[in-house]
Amino acid sequence: MGNPANHNSGTTQTRCAGHFDETQIQKMVSAAADALEFSAEAVSPIRHLYVHIPFCARICPYCAFYKDLLDRSQTSRFCEAILSDLDLLRTRFAILPETIYFGGGTPTALTTGQLEFLLKRFAQHLDLSSLQEWTIEANPGSVSARKAGLLRSLGITRISLGVQSWNDDLLKLLGREHNARQAEESFRLLRAVGFSNINVDLMFGLPGQTIDQWKLTLEKTTALQPDHISAYCLTYEEDTEFFLRHARGEFRQDVDSDAEFFELAMSTLENAGYEHYEISNYARPGFASVHNHAYWLGKDYLGIGPSAVSTVGMQRWQNVCDYRAYIDRMFAGHSPSASTETLTHEMKRTERIALSLRTSDGVPASELKGFTQQTNELIALKLLRKSNGNLMLTRKGKALADSVAEAFL
Repeated sequence: MGNPANHNSGTTQTRCAGHFDETQIQKMVSAAADALEFSAEAVSPIRHLYVHIPFCARICPYCAFYKDLLDRSQTSRFCEAILSDLDLLRTRFAILPETIYFGGGTPTALTTGQLEFLLKRFAQHLDLSSLQEWTIEANPGSVSARKAGLLRSLGITRISLGVQSWNDDLLKLLGREHNARQAEESFRLLRAVGFSNINVDLMFGLPGQTIDQWKLTLEKTTALQPDHISAYCLTYEEDTEFFLRHARGEFRQDVDSDAEFFELAMSTLENAGYEHYEISNYARPGFASVHNHAYWLGKDYLGIGPSAVSTVGMQRWQNVCDYRAYIDRMFAGHSPSASTETLTHEMKRTERIALSLRTSDGVPASELKGFTQQTNELIALKLLRKSNGNLMLTRKGKALADSVAEAFL
């Protein structure tokens, strides 16, 4: 972690209700134990935490993650519920985080005081001696100098900035609350307070987007020299407005066009010095996401907050996907878990193959012993190549990553 920047000493501390007492915590532990059974594999310290903050100033029509409109009357109780969720997990697991990731939603939709309250309590309640990376997602429309300085001073080491596009018309189509000018101002502000690890999120394959618009977005992004760039192809997810518009024929997905966008992203970003280390992610040397890499390797992790998923050993569970119900459960001393699943070794192997194949490291050839015919065919088609005992996607294969992975499922 870098040296924290000083922040305004007059920052207002938002006070929430007192923490749960030991009796309430024990009730929640008992409830969680009834809901989940953990194998002996789950004895090692948990190294990765995800915290879901679902609030948004407006709902983007393409987003399928759990989110809800910001309700200031609920956010203080929500922060307290998050901390009680953390307390509950600490009673069940040894937690020694290497990475913490605050995602959403829009975590920076919380007030400066609420973020200070949460981050200070996380630092007080966890042993952060092994922490390598603490990320928070930020919307350019909700970043102020005071808030950015506070995040820096309280130990956040990495910002993921949801720019999506540098074209104002496309930003309006996406329902974003910021414009291109505000996004650039937010980026420069984050640099000014001392953040040396900033990711910029971009999207391609948008309705009406041209290859020239995408080229300009890539060039604008590389000119700012962020440390990490995520470039995602739009997918039409169920339960979104874009999905409905696609179903009505208003929007169409063009596979050939998407491939052209993807190829341009690869060539432009690699030429600018970014390593294409995962299908949708590019980083300057030393700035690959440690947290995401843990997911791709199938490491254990704990999820905190509504809709958050946890995987420990052979158990996976998801919290209730409603922040009001989540708050109520935590305050009533109940487990926030809404569903549980016992994984099999085959399921874990399949996930590991599908996720590892997306990375530049690829998959150990030993993992694919039962797929000799498929492997040989994909090598012959120049979609896979073998290197240092691993099988990895070729440049051609990267454009067809999902189809290649399906051969091993």
